[in-house]
Amino acid sequence: MAARQYRFLRRALAVGCLLAAAALPANRPTTSPFAGDAAQPTVLRMLQLNLCNSGRAGCYTGRAMARAAEVITIEAPDLVTLNEICEPDVSALRGVFQAVHPGRTVVAAFQAAGDRPSGDDTRCRNGHRFGIGLLTHVRTPATPNTVYAGTHPTQDLADPEERAWLCVDVDGALLACTTHLSATGYRIALTQCDHLVDTILPTISRNAGYEPTVLAGDLNLRAGHDPDVRSCTPPGHQRIDDGRLQHVTATTDVTLCCRSLVPMHGATDHPGLLATLTIDRSRPGRRPA
Repeated sequence: MAARQYRFLRRALAVGCLLAAAALPANRPTTSPFAGDAAQPTVLRMLQLNLCNSGRAGCYTGRAMARAAEVITIEAPDLVTLNEICEPDVSALRGVFQAVHPGRTVVAAFQAAGDRPSGDDTRCRNGHRFGIGLLTHVRTPATPNTVYAGTHPTQDLADPEERAWLCVDVDGALLACTTHLSATGYRIALTQCDHLVDTILPTISRNAGYEPTVLAGDLNLRAGHDPDVRSCTPPGHQRIDDGRLQHVTATTDVTLCCRSLVPMHGATDHPGLLATLTIDRSRPGRRPA
C-alpha cells in the first residue's frame, strides 16, 4: 500500500494558489477569503465543465472553448474544474479567467490521462496532451501551495485511455479536486471513485494535514442507477449533480447550495454545473481514519 500511495503522490508539483473572495456579498471584506477570523465562513463559486474537446470523440464540435470562455466571463467563478480538454485549453481559459479577476494572479493546473498502448500520455487530435484541469486565482504569487495528481490504479483494459485525478491544496484551507472516470465500464468508474474518496484523499490529508475538500467532475455515474454514485459518497458529505453524470461532492464542513445548470448550446454534450461552496471551518469535517 505504501508503494501504491507513493505512486499516486510522486508526481506532485508546487504551484501558488489562493482562492479569492470575488463572489462574496458586497458587505463582506474584500480581503482573501481565507484570511481573518477562522469562525467566518468562506463563500466561493465553482464551475464544472466537460468540454469534449479532444477532437476524437463524437461529441466534439469545435465550439466548446468559445462557449466556455463566455460562461466564465458571465458567471465569474472562483474555481473552475475542466474535463476532456487539451493542455493548451487551460492556458487559453486562464487568460479569460484573468480578465474576470483583474489584479489577481491566476494559477492553472493540468493532468494528462495516460495512454496504455504507448505508455505515454493520451493525445488530442491536434497532438497536444489530453486530460483534466483546474483554474483558480491567487492573492499573491508567493503563496505556497501544492498540486497532487496521478492516474487511477484500476482502469478499463478495453479502453486505451487511463483516467486521471487532480487536486490542488489551496493554502491549507481547501483541497479542490477533479477527475474524469471511466466511461466504458460503470463498475470500474465506481471502483475509481471509491479509491479516490477512500484512499487517495485520506492519504493526502494524513500526509499534508486535513483540509475541507471538494471534488467535482464527470464521474460517469448516476444517482438511482446501478451502480449508484451515492455509494461512493461518504456519510454526511453533500452532493449535487447535473441530473446525469457530472457531480460535485464535499466534506461535511462544506455546504453546497445554489446549484444551477449552464446551457452550453450544443457546443459539448454536458451542461455547465455551477454551485456555491460555503466553507465553515468551525464545523468538523470527516477526518481520515
